[in-house]
Amino acid sequence: MANLGKKFIASIYLYNKQAVKNLDDKTVVNADPVGLACKYSDSNVDEIIVFDMSEGGSDADHEASLDIIKDISKAVDVDVTGCGNVKRMEDIKKLLYAGCKKACVDFSKQGNVDIIQEVSEKFGKEKIGITCTDLKELTDNQKLAEEFASEVILMAGKDTSKVRQAEIPLPVTVLFDEGAVSGDAVTAFEEYEFMAGITGNIVNCSIDKVNEYKDICISKNIPICRLEAAISWDELKKNSDGLIPVIVQDYRTDQVLMLAYMNEEAYNKTQTTGKMTYFSRSRSSLWLKGETSGHFQYVKALYADCDKDTILAKVKQIGAACHTGSYSCFFNEIAKKDYTEKNPQKVLDSVFDVIKDRQVNPKVGSYTNYLFDKGIDKILKKVGEEATEMVIAAKNPNSNEIVYEMSDFLYHMMVLMAEKNISWEEITDELSRR
Repeated sequence: MANLGKKFIASIYLYNKQAVKNLDDKTVVNADPVGLACKYSDSNVDEIIVFDMSEGGSDADHEASLDIIKDISKAVDVDVTGCGNVKRMEDIKKLLYAGCKKACVDFSKQGNVDIIQEVSEKFGKEKIGITCTDLKELTDNQKLAEEFASEVILMAGKDTSKVRQAEIPLPVTVLFDEGAVSGDAVTAFEEYEFMAGITGNIVNCSIDKVNEYKDICISKNIPICRLEAAISWDELKKNSDGLIPVIVQDYRTDQVLMLAYMNEEAYNKTQTTGKMTYFSRSRSSLWLKGETSGHFQYVKALYADCDKDTILAKVKQIGAACHTGSYSCFFNEIAKKDYTEKNPQKVLDSVFDVIKDRQVNPKVGSYTNYLFDKGIDKILKKVGEEATEMVIAAKNPNSNEIVYEMSDFLYHMMVLMAEKNISWEEITDELSRR
């Protein structure tokens, strides 16, 4: 399980499609903000805050920033919070639609204070945060903050005189610039015990030390956000070599990817880093999956079986699990009966793969290719017609007809998805955020 401790949060300041130093210094630190976000995510941060600094630019600049935020949200394995360039509810909607788990209103601007109730009631309090440059902005609007937001980000920068505990009972993350405190992020957590999280360049500039900082926090009894085992290594039943087998499964599709083994060090390392780590029996050494290939496995959940002698790991697989390049190690068919696939995700993925293949490899007489050839207007017309037929079928007492019409609607919806280059993963990710 993941506990609810204090968070180490990376931040990206997005300006002109590049990551810059901070809100006041537009010196470019990385021309590839998506790649930078992946680096932060791989470093075991608990969250990433992206600041859209396109305010004052054109609408095209703002849309370009939102596109990058969308790419970041898809690429990383942690929650993304979106901040900056919010003037109306539509801007909050765009941040959430781009994949942000949470979007923030800036309480240093009265216009943002005025819309917090509207956006909170529309999208839910848990999706709304507040940024402020001084806690007075918060206390002046205490009732609104308490009722309609779930978190506060205090933009302290280098001014530590701003940092004090808020009277409002909301978790407070403090943004510090590098060198703002006399020490590192751990020192800041010790000095300001009320902080729920720390972000800014104090984290960014020490990104390679996040795991080290988390270990130090544990040694100092500072509660931090990390995987926490409900079953200790001693409680597990090991084989004659002192190892335990681990079955690895794709958390999204439930596809079995591989089988490996853990010793105690690998078991503990997996929980510390959030990346699957094994014991290589052939090399007699620890093995971080993906260390050389980049095909990391990010832990989503770990389970022990009824006898506690086998672990099931649900992971997000980057690239291929198998050294052959196959996504799964289990591809050598021994025997198979004909059967109809019942896993909903696999069925939808399979049909969608056929539809996408028709785009690349047209087939004479294919109805799908007919729709693609006719273009978006024809596809939209068919989606509308099938939606209407589904509504009519729902008025009938027998469910057979509506099942048929829903299937027709889903097929045409998938043609539309392929036409607009939208994946099932994007749809399911959005549904899971609701």
